[in-house]
Amino acid sequence: MAVRKILKIGNPLLRQTSEDVTESEIQTKDFKKLIRDMFETMRHADGVGLAAPQIGVLKKLVVVGQEDDNERYPGTPEVPNQIILNPEITPLAPPGDGFWEGCLSVPGMRGYVERPNKIRMKWRDENYEEHDEIIEGYRAIVLQHECDHLFGVLYVDRLKSTKLFGFNEDIDTAGKLLD
Repeated sequence: MAVRKILKIGNPLLRQTSEDVTESEIQTKDFKKLIRDMFETMRHADGVGLAAPQIGVLKKLVVVGQEDDNERYPGTPEVPNQIILNPEITPLAPPGDGFWEGCLSVPGMRGYVERPNKIRMKWRDENYEEHDEIIEGYRAIVLQHECDHLFGVLYVDRLKSTKLFGFNEDIDTAGKLLD
């Protein structure tokens, strides 16, 4: 396993649309190593999720997982370890639940983003088995954030306001006043 370099905002690969993962790909040693490397990279960076484009791989692959209290997002609920291939998300609520999002590709910054807090997600797992689930709350926010990467979208593209964006040490995440 290896910790891979995480691309930062400005790298053109982060703005590309990824390709679907095929069933034949998941059988390869390289693909299995990629998944292990993604989990190791995510944990090393204290992240809750990581999308393949963030390490320069333009495939529709996301890993998520937060077993205990995450230093970057204190007080958030657990997110089970999961491998997600070729996700399709359908919002089941209007955008409205806001969260101060951060991103391993936009280090040291946060921005207030409103997203639907209830989604339907269809995806395949690491065995290429199909899943279809209604997901709510924090986990729905995390999955939308990570899956956006597969389509070249970063959370900064979804900011409620540019006034609600800044460096971690300077931004007031306790409130969301626009002045």
